[in-house]
Amino acid sequence: MRILQVITSLDMGGAETLVVNLIPRLQALGNTVDLCIFNGKETPLTHRLKKESPQTKIYALGHGVYNPLYIFKLAKIMKDYDIVHTHNSSPQLFVAIACLFSHTNLVSTEHNTSNRKRNWMWYRPIESWMYGRYDHVICISKIAEDKLREYMGGEWLVKSSNRYKAITTINNGIDVNAISEAAPCKELLGLKENRKSILMVAGFRKQKNQDTIIRALTLLDQEKYEVWFAGIGERMEEVKQLALSLGVSDRVRFLGLRTDIPNVLRAADVIVMSSHWEGLSLSNVEGMSAHKPFIASDVNGLKEVTKGYGLLFPHEDAKALAEEINRLACDEVYYNEIAERCYNRALEFDICNTVRGYADVYKNIFN
Repeated sequence: MRILQVITSLDMGGAETLVVNLIPRLQALGNTVDLCIFNGKETPLTHRLKKESPQTKIYALGHGVYNPLYIFKLAKIMKDYDIVHTHNSSPQLFVAIACLFSHTNLVSTEHNTSNRKRNWMWYRPIESWMYGRYDHVICISKIAEDKLREYMGGEWLVKSSNRYKAITTINNGIDVNAISEAAPCKELLGLKENRKSILMVAGFRKQKNQDTIIRALTLLDQEKYEVWFAGIGERMEEVKQLALSLGVSDRVRFLGLRTDIPNVLRAADVIVMSSHWEGLSLSNVEGMSAHKPFIASDVNGLKEVTKGYGLLFPHEDAKALAEEINRLACDEVYYNEIAERCYNRALEFDICNTVRGYADVYKNIFN
């Protein structure tokens, strides 16, 4: 099959990482898989894809995300593919429109349990039409599927309808062994000295909640703990100012955009994902792959993967988070037990399972 993946950009993020992980593995199954990005700026993920999969053709449409002219460019590109698979909001809509001029099979992945458009009642008919153009919609977690069905309503909730059957869940996946076998970053090991490091890997976006980790740090012994944030984004300066105002900025390291996340994960002592909401966070599963205890906010998209394996703390409850971190640091048996449970849970989300699921969807549509 000839498959085209379409996404806004290759900035660091869960959807972007999934696409870069999928492409070479789908190619290994005998498919031709290319990529179309709306914003064509070069990123670490772009470089990684070119290195791991040099045969991949990359179409860069421009430098923005919501340019309507992309619809006509897409229509011209799409006609050469058997399957066009979209990720993120603007590709979902623009490809659905472009398909009116260039008929092909459409698949989309829903990466979140919520987004701001779902608060716009006037926009729901547009989304209903848009999703109706797709042969199949893949949700990255069961909660993401439930929330999408609830939002769409009507036939999307009727089990006997074709629309109901056009939505399924395929859990996001990662290369678990690549993380679990990575060497810890020597530079970070040296910097933290004898302190315990608390790591969060995520962009500084509105759905993420680095603030609670900063507040938890104020409740921990300043001689024993420090926080690492790997990622960049619009809220980074705001979080830096919060750390400064609370007097803990000397114990917070902003690592920026890293291309060695497995090594960073392996150098940390405790991995935390503090969010307001998620779809199914790849950073969640990556953190659980590192043989370290993983702690997450008790919110949709995190609790489903973490509960019973890693640890959950109430949304925005810095005190509860600090208490969990302290317990892990003080009880080695408990620390190792949680770390092992997290790793075993991560194995359920290995990228091989995800690739098989996607390949089956493509085959069913193509046939």
